[in-house]
Amino acid sequence: MRDNFGDAVGDALRAVLLFLPKALGFVAILVAGWLVAKAVLKVVDKVLERVGFDRAVERGGVKAALARSRYDASDIVAKLAYYGVLLVTLQLAFGIWGPNPISDLIAGVIAWLPRAFVAIVIVVVAAAIAHAVKDIISSALGGLSYGRVLATIASVFILGLGVIAALNQIGVATAVTTPVLVAVLATIGGILVVGVGGGLVRPMQSRWESWLSRAERESQLIATHARAYQAGRRDVAARLAATGPVAEDAERAESVVPVADDADRTQVVPRESAYDPDRTQVVPSGDDPDRTQVVPRLAADPAEATQPVAPYAGSEPTPSYPQRDGDHDRLPGDATVVIPRPDGETPTR
Repeated sequence: MRDNFGDAVGDALRAVLLFLPKALGFVAILVAGWLVAKAVLKVVDKVLERVGFDRAVERGGVKAALARSRYDASDIVAKLAYYGVLLVTLQLAFGIWGPNPISDLIAGVIAWLPRAFVAIVIVVVAAAIAHAVKDIISSALGGLSYGRVLATIASVFILGLGVIAALNQIGVATAVTTPVLVAVLATIGGILVVGVGGGLVRPMQSRWESWLSRAERESQLIATHARAYQAGRRDVAARLAATGPVAEDAERAESVVPVADDADRTQVVPRESAYDPDRTQVVPSGDDPDRTQVVPRLAADPAEATQPVAPYAGSEPTPSYPQRDGDHDRLPGDATVVIPRPDGETPTR
């Protein structure tokens, strides 16, 4: 009996000694996997926030679905990565004990994770497409009374297709979702063919005619507004084109030139592209800078038209000054225009 007792104690000690390394390895794998999962959680969250994943998802209409959640899109993806690493860690840890049901269950969940990821991508893409289609239809048919209804129907239909495709991807209720999808498509096709397109039902035919009439009137109204808008743009462009040269001529019409007796003083003199006998300029009068006089521009030939200029008091006689054509018709014969000349300088116009 003592031999049997000794053998039992030896077997127990042997089992404990064999169990301890596996237990220590199990705990070590769990701790290491948990640390790696925490690191992956932080890294994925930071990377997704840096690349603007939340803004891209919000544009796709997922923001409304996450409005009441305390997590945003990047947090959800980071949590999925975190739990994925934990599942792999559990699979490795339980693998130490050899084949067991828990390891088989975890292996099945890990094999299902890629399909779940693809399903999430399908739902996100479908939501983005549905949101974009709704905006496009609402903008294009915003002036119609039924534009918003059509936009909502198209958005819901696209999102429903995405959800059904995601459920088929993860293998959830495929025996239900596939017949539902086929039934919905068949129902929509039947309604379009029988009730609307064929006009077999009299009330539907009358409604269809009224809808067509209203759509025609509203489309004509939208086309009229568009033509009026384009006509207004053309009128504005024509006015800008017409006023452009005038503004340019007005800018070229004046120039600043220095006064003869003072280099620091200037006067505004109209620019002349050709001799114009009807245009005049203002020049200073002698030693008094506040006194000015009007001198006509040159005629077509400056050498032909001159006018006498009386001498300034206390100065030398001044030479004749060019005169524009037609001055004798408006000025008296004894009228003169005084142009002072500083001492020692050549008379200038």
